[in-house]
Amino acid sequence: MRWARCSGAPSRRFTRWRVDAMAEISWSQQRPSQRSASGCGVAAHQGAAAGNDKWLPICLALIAGYVDAYALLAYGVYVSFMSGNTTQTGYLFGQGKLFAALHSAVAILFFVLGAFSGTWLTNSKLRQSRQVLLGVIAAILALIIGGTQFGILASHAAVSIATLAVAMGLLNTTHSHIGAEPVSLTFVTGTLNKVGSHLALALRGARLPDAQGEWDTHLHRSRLVASVWASFLSGAIMSGAASAYFGAWALLAPCLILLALVRCSRFGGVRRRNSEESLRNLTAADRGRPLVDEIRP
Repeated sequence: MRWARCSGAPSRRFTRWRVDAMAEISWSQQRPSQRSASGCGVAAHQGAAAGNDKWLPICLALIAGYVDAYALLAYGVYVSFMSGNTTQTGYLFGQGKLFAALHSAVAILFFVLGAFSGTWLTNSKLRQSRQVLLGVIAAILALIIGGTQFGILASHAAVSIATLAVAMGLLNTTHSHIGAEPVSLTFVTGTLNKVGSHLALALRGARLPDAQGEWDTHLHRSRLVASVWASFLSGAIMSGAASAYFGAWALLAPCLILLALVRCSRFGGVRRRNSEESLRNLTAADRGRPLVDEIRP
């Protein structure tokens, strides 16, 4: 007696059986054809999930570049690029220009405060913490627009810098990974370093120790992190063009994008749960497929 898959309707020599015990067989005990069929399905689901997950950090990196460029043009200070602010604060202090160094020092302090607050919130028991953070950031940008247009913040550049730096600190905590790859939405120096590292390892034919499937390679990871950098650059380019014509109203664009992301993220959790459930069902279905017993005369 031997076992074979049922590929169609049973004939006289075949009797169809439902083998419930098959669900208990481990992966290693399945035949290669079974492992291949299930593996292809799992890889397809994982690849699709990784493709979907990359769009949120790409959008957020664009916003970070946009707001950073706006602050640089309006106040002469970065609000998301803290390496530049640290250098600027240091050399101004070294030249004895303490008051001139105040703005960049304020940006550093409040960026850390924003990162602290965002991390605290995302690790709390609050459900939909990401949506809350995105909504708060959108509200901060709207506050800057209103305060600037009504002249409230016209003579208080330090307040505007501190407020935007908090927003960028919060933004940096909303998304930390694309699949298994850690990403930073505002630290593009580290992003470019990862691009170079992944490309070098890809040329050497090295394998990823945490690969999520056959599709997950160093070359694939380099493209992912490069897309985050390119998005940051695109945001800065658009901000440079818009700020020259619209002033503070240029911040309306990232504000609206954030609100759209809040709405879309409401359904992201449902879609993710449905995807994970489909993946579990796929594996379970492969293990519990009906078999037939070939009856020899």
